[in-house]
Amino acid sequence: MTIPDPVSPSSSLAALEARLAQDLAYLGWPARNWMPARQAAGGETMIDVAIIGGGQAGLAASVALAQLGIRAVIFDRSPAGSEGPWATTARMETLRSPKELTGPALGLPALTFRAWFEAQFGLEAWTALDKIPRLQWMDYLVWYRRVMNVDVRNGMAVTAVQPLPDAAGVRLELRSGDGERSSVLARRLVLATGRDGLGGPAVPAFVNALPRSKWAHSSDEMDYGRLKGLRVGVIGAGSSAMDSAATALEAGAHSVELLIRRPDLPRVNKGKGAGVPGLTQGHYDLPDELKWRIRHYINVLNVPPPHGSTLRVSRHPNAFFNFGCPVLSVEPKGEGMVVSTPRGDFEFDFLIVSTGFKVDWPNRPEFAAIAPHVRTWKDRFTPAPGDEDQELADSPDLGPAFEFKERSPGECPGLARIHCFCYPAALSHGTVSGDIPAISDGAKRLASGIASLFYREDFDQHWAYLQEFAEPELFGDEWTPALPPQERNR
Repeated sequence: MTIPDPVSPSSSLAALEARLAQDLAYLGWPARNWMPARQAAGGETMIDVAIIGGGQAGLAASVALAQLGIRAVIFDRSPAGSEGPWATTARMETLRSPKELTGPALGLPALTFRAWFEAQFGLEAWTALDKIPRLQWMDYLVWYRRVMNVDVRNGMAVTAVQPLPDAAGVRLELRSGDGERSSVLARRLVLATGRDGLGGPAVPAFVNALPRSKWAHSSDEMDYGRLKGLRVGVIGAGSSAMDSAATALEAGAHSVELLIRRPDLPRVNKGKGAGVPGLTQGHYDLPDELKWRIRHYINVLNVPPPHGSTLRVSRHPNAFFNFGCPVLSVEPKGEGMVVSTPRGDFEFDFLIVSTGFKVDWPNRPEFAAIAPHVRTWKDRFTPAPGDEDQELADSPDLGPAFEFKERSPGECPGLARIHCFCYPAALSHGTVSGDIPAISDGAKRLASGIASLFYREDFDQHWAYLQEFAEPELFGDEWTPALPPQERNR
């Protein structure tokens, strides 16, 4: 995907930034900090909100909180410019979302991708643009972080999350890139940890027969140049499968065989059909059975791979689409392997499994202290026979501000101070916590919910402040008291 050359000097971007700064000033954004300072029992200062993850969800959450006068600090294990999947594990040429979607702009026209793009490349280039190039989206997010002055601490991996026993906050144990350890206290914690936010890749058991050097999950960071000349198998037919297959082909793979269990590819993206404002705003308030019905229906029908990604594969003569090919077994053979399916055996040198993600608490040791106590949907809801769905069953049951709930009340005080603003929130809240279309709606909901919780928690201090507030608007010299009517004419 070719990015156009700038058609105007950098002053155009500077002009956009000046316009954005003026808009923010008009709106009073960030708002005045109204939060009472808090310290832990030992005198340690507490951050108002800590956010794990500096991708688009974490950035949007931080900026939405700032609009309400709440300061947040983001911790991300990646170096600056590599947050999220865009510059690391994502392999699509372009985003699948329409370019017109405003994403994390939070209602600010000057903060949209379009404004940023046109300031550099012009309206003609915008009109000619089909979809947003993946790496250009990352460039936009880097700019977004800078102009919104988001506080991101890069190279900081969170190694443990522990709600305080008195339920007053959450402690984060951190490790820097050079191994230095530290900890911080936050009154509330937001998990903006992406698609695999509460787990990791869903890895099929059949790969256990192979050395780890012979297979990869599509979400793994890997140099696809190592696949040059190899016979590659790709399990799956979603967007990541197509992008992985295309990247392998473009790297010079001898051949790529896609093993697809379905008899055909899905043709319609039902999730797109559900993306109306009524559902975005109203999903949380739906009855449980309707929430389950919508999410299960989309899961069963599957999301098709993007049109462009599929063509990116099929244009190669050494790419093969094999339908009705669920994997029955995998056996090593020499330097490669044999993969058995109902349609015959395939010999590969390397296998890529594009099998999605799952909630998998043991895969996230940093959450060990809270994992046993998080209430999930399987703890509260039993679907109708035939509508069972493991992804949905494992999803956390979240409150109105995306907060976790305890499986057994009282066993993990402070758990509700942790907010799940990542993909596993979809069943409770709809797709507002990661995907581009409604990320601003989700960030605003999260921020307003946290503001409400803080105000309720600090009510006594706000009440005392209200009583002590003594800033006069009148000074007593603005008028002269009138004499009684009978005395005015004397």
